[in-house]
Amino acid sequence: MLDFFRYFFGQGESVEFTNFTFIHFLPIIVTIAIIFLIYFFRKEIKNSKNEAILRYILAFILIVSEMSYYWRLIAIPSLGPNPVDHLPITVCGWVAIFGSYMVIGKSQTLFDLCYFWAFAGSIFALITPTVITYTGPTRFRFYQFWAEHLVSYIAIFYMIFIHKMRPYKRSFVKAYIGLCVLAGIAYFANDLIGPGANYLFMAKPESTPSILDILPPNFALRLLIMAAAVSILFILAYLPWYINDKKKAKKQ
Repeated sequence: MLDFFRYFFGQGESVEFTNFTFIHFLPIIVTIAIIFLIYFFRKEIKNSKNEAILRYILAFILIVSEMSYYWRLIAIPSLGPNPVDHLPITVCGWVAIFGSYMVIGKSQTLFDLCYFWAFAGSIFALITPTVITYTGPTRFRFYQFWAEHLVSYIAIFYMIFIHKMRPYKRSFVKAYIGLCVLAGIAYFANDLIGPGANYLFMAKPESTPSILDILPPNFALRLLIMAAAVSILFILAYLPWYINDKKKAKKQ
């Protein structure tokens, strides 16, 4: 049994996960299916006496999936990565943390942050999940990664379909300022911790294949390109709502 737990919570020495394979797309397909079911049964969920329980379940999954990653590193030092290099100074991590409080408190401010941060930041993790290259479906880290990232999207769409939340122009501004603050924290954390720390992928390219490999190693250029890409993604994330508002305004 001990050997099983060491294997399950451990990390492989060779590549166990490959991008753009069935095992990559399967969790995403399942998530899309769940989001569709939430939309299809939105009236029934909204009027259900157990609706609050569903939100608490989402919150529980989000917070546990995020914190269990650090509990694992602290409890099993032999895994190698230093917990100091893996603090929750990430877009994906804070989307999970904020998302758990968002669904419980139905907070518009936290929804604003989660919506834009997920669609402008976490989306890269879904395209190339570089951090799970050495952990396949037989490892804990595989399930923790997908739970943390994909349940965040489920929570966002849950609040959109069930509680009619949506982003506004002020949401765009709040989320962008918040991301700049997080980027500042990440920069100082990378500088203070030194080699090993690569929060928000600002310090250097990752050692495993990633969509961010196209970025130059030069910090200034890297930061400029990332800022431009995030700005474009923020605009694209808000564009459907902007177009819909314009159409409604014309009808009035």
